[in-house]
Amino acid sequence: MLGYNFEIVEGSPDSRVILHVPHSATFIPPNVRADILLTDSQLQSELDSVTDTKTEEIARRAAALSEVRPWLFINKYSRLVIDPERFPDDREIMNKVGLGAVYRKTSSGEDLRSPDFAGEKELLDSYFHPYAKAITDLVSQRLNSAGKVVILDIHSYRPEQHVNAVNHGQKRPAMCIGTDSFHTSKELKNLGIQCFAPIGDVYENEPYAGTYVPLKYYGVDTFVQAMMMETRADTFLDEKLEFHAGSKTVIDCLSSLIVGAQLLK
Repeated sequence: MLGYNFEIVEGSPDSRVILHVPHSATFIPPNVRADILLTDSQLQSELDSVTDTKTEEIARRAAALSEVRPWLFINKYSRLVIDPERFPDDREIMNKVGLGAVYRKTSSGEDLRSPDFAGEKELLDSYFHPYAKAITDLVSQRLNSAGKVVILDIHSYRPEQHVNAVNHGQKRPAMCIGTDSFHTSKELKNLGIQCFAPIGDVYENEPYAGTYVPLKYYGVDTFVQAMMMETRADTFLDEKLEFHAGSKTVIDCLSSLIVGAQLLK
């Protein structure tokens, strides 16, 4: 199913696994582009810096290897339109660097939108809230059908630290798994560490922490499990942001995690 700014790829009827791919796209609608201050070349550079390049392809390929196909929920618009993984209110820690649900700053700290930009509510109403409702509905559907849901939140990050960030000085391992004390069981965390070991060193919640859970279920239902996969981009991308041989390892590791997550008690 193709929504306004998202796509749902149907999985097996009995699958409990959802692959969430929030930051892989680069498309920005013309009406949204009009309020972005960057030149075209500056915008392309920013997209190259902040997009989780080819994570959609990784998710699709890994899903195709799984006998019980996971469901996929894919953001089709750039995170520069809205970031669906941010809190849309004062709870969001990234607000202090201008990177809340609607970005005001770039990854280097320059103005992305005008300081007096007044279109945030319109962007949230047009893109953020419909997206949030759709993924919440998918989680509810899977919960009703399978009795349990495992959301695998698919990300990547660049080897170099962004200037405008809140996690300066942290390690940047080949793989970071983001966990939540309520929504990530010990069994799921250990499965992730085991499955991702072939990629390289695996750290928990460093340099990125936590994982995505729809707000309806956040801190409420332990039958909604979740874990974030933050793969350092140079483990599967070359300098031109194209796949190199390491991409097969990343895809195979994610496929193993999908299989294991489906079997978790």
